[in-house]
This record gives sequence, structure tokens and C-alpha cells, in this order.
Amino acid sequence: MLSPVFLAHGSPFTLFEESEFTRFLKRFGQENRPKAIVIFSAHFESETTTIAATDDVHEMVYDYYGFPEPFYQVKYPAKGSKVVASIVEERLKRNHIPVQMKYRGLDHGVFPIMMHAYPEADIPIIPVSVNPFLPARQQIAIGEALKGLEEEGILVIGSGFVSHNLREFDRDKDATPRVWALEFRNWIREKVTARDIEALSRYDVLAPHAAMAVPRAEHFVPLLIALGSGSASRDVRVLFDTIEHGTGTTLSFQF
Repeated sequence: MLSPVFLAHGSPFTLFEESEFTRFLKRFGQENRPKAIVIFSAHFESETTTIAATDDVHEMVYDYYGFPEPFYQVKYPAKGSKVVASIVEERLKRNHIPVQMKYRGLDHGVFPIMMHAYPEADIPIIPVSVNPFLPARQQIAIGEALKGLEEEGILVIGSGFVSHNLREFDRDKDATPRVWALEFRNWIREKVTARDIEALSRYDVLAPHAAMAVPRAEHFVPLLIALGSGSASRDVRVLFDTIEHGTGTTLSFQF
């Protein structure tokens, strides 16, 4: 059975990389073949949870700046699914979560993962927005509303980064990890694998160096949504875990 996941989405450079991380994404895609994918992207923000519904091939959203021209020519011609979008909408409404349908294409929280995991672009993708200003417990509740979608062959993905501070980003991919990044990563890994919802609901005050690791929550909250959507009867599995560029963790989970 498919299980919800949180995946680090990598930098735009991930598009053209051949690395341990991209090989992990390829393995993940080979081992997990859903009928459709519902993905909460850190790069799709809205005050109201927004579902991008279409049956057509998705548009591309190149939401990065200053890269060479090939980065703006990448195409990932996956289609959407209005049927699956409606299933997500109904689940959220049933759980009293405000929701709207408003189209947006595939951003770089989505297509770098998909290009490596599902290069054939043959699985419908339904992007869903995040609101980084909601309390952590409400983020988890959004995920809880989608529990059991895997029974219908629908994979829920949260796409972001456990730690994401571009001001502390080291240009050297193999730079020695900062102590604060390691300590924050270790705390999150421990609490997530233990399903410590109480601690994670207060990660911003309990986790070491939380303000440094998560100066703004948009890349972190997809983790909480994915956690909420998983079954408490299954063990949490760490899928991948490295720190690149000194501060950015690729820590990824299956719930």
C-alpha cells in the first residue's frame, strides 16, 4: 500500500544533477507507483488551502531567478485530474477546512521531484497550496483530513525542506554541516519517527535553533501535513537524510 511522504525537493540544480539524492528519487518512483499524486508544495502559498484542478497538461511555473536559460526551458508534461481534486476538496470540506479551487501550474517544489521519480510524466498531479502562517496543529489537521487516500491509489506528498535558510546557504555543496543544522535535524528526526505530535506542534519553541533553521515556515509545514495524512498504525520510515550546502537537510520520511 502507498503511504504519504515528505520529500525534500532540492534546489533548481537538482533538475540536472546526477547524485545520491536524485538516485534516491528515482528509486522512490520505481517503488511507489500511484494512480495520482496530491502534492503540497512549499512554493504554492495561499491563505486558503487551494487546489489546482485541471484535466489538461500542467503549465510550468519557473519560480526561481538568475539561472541559465536551460532552467527555464524544462518541461514536465504531466496532466492533472479534476476527479482527484474534487476528492481532496470534499475531504477538506468535510473536516471544516476552508478550501478553494484555483488553477496554478507546477512549480519547483513539484517538477524537480517528479522529473526524477516519474520521468514518463504519466501520473496525474494535483498541486495543493500551503499557508505558512497557520499553527502547526492546524497544518497536521489538514493532513489528517486526507488520511486513507492511499487506499484509493492516491499518494500524498509534502514537498519542502526540514531546514531552509538561504542566508546561511553555503555555495559548496559538500561544506561541513553547521552545528545548528545538525542539532535541529536530529531533533526533528527523533520527534517525527516517534510521532510526537505534541512536541512537533511546538517545534518553533522546543526544537534547538528553530528560528535559524526555519526563519519562515513555508518549507517546513509540508512535513506536518504529510505527517498528519499518515496512519498512526504504521512506523515512520526515514527515506533519505543528508545535509548539503552546510545547512540544507534532505531529510525525507514515509508515514
